Amino acid sequence: MSSPSLAIGRPTLADRVFSRGIATDITLVAAGAVVTAAAAQIAVPLWPVPITGQTLAVLVVGSSLGALRGSLSMVLYAVLGIVGLPVFSDGTSGLTIVAGPTGGYIIGFIFAAALTGWLAQRAWDHRILGAIASFSAGTLVTFAFGLPWLAWSLGLTLEQTLQSGLYPFIVGGIVKALLAAGFIRLAWFGVNTAGRRTK
Repeated sequence: MSSPSLAIGRPTLADRVFSRGIATDITLVAAGAVVTAAAAQIAVPLWPVPITGQTLAVLVVGSSLGALRGSLSMVLYAVLGIVGLPVFSDGTSGLTIVAGPTGGYIIGFIFAAALTGWLAQRAWDHRILGAIASFSAGTLVTFAFGLPWLAWSLGLTLEQTLQSGLYPFIVGGIVKALLAAGFIRLAWFGVNTAGRRTK
């Protein structure tokens, strides 16, 4: 009889490493939020949206944990920042950050993690091209939430929004998707190799 778990659907990378269970799920969700918070401190200051390591963390967390746990991890990350822990970029926190120009990206992280997790549960991350496609889609979801929020928050035109919130991040987004795909494929290789050795 299987243990109760937040993990729904096919196993993801985390399920190959850890046994499913509520305690494990809570730990993984919290760990995903911590990883994202740490990655947020790797930042290149730009206004109004800095370049950070958050998106890379979101992609890896979502793919590793699956749709539900990955999205819950990003919800926890956002809540921790809202209540005052310095988890957002440059050690910032508070509701004003989420309500401000970058808030849409933070909300987008929830849906990006959900999408990459959903695709991982369908084994997209088992092959390099599938992983790249998955993480590219997750990146696009983040922009889909971030750009309209940025435009509304600052009263920007379409061109101003793209200049401030998209164009400076295109190359970085591609690099992050490639790095995430490489990391996940390497992790799967390690897990599968270890599994064969124990048989």
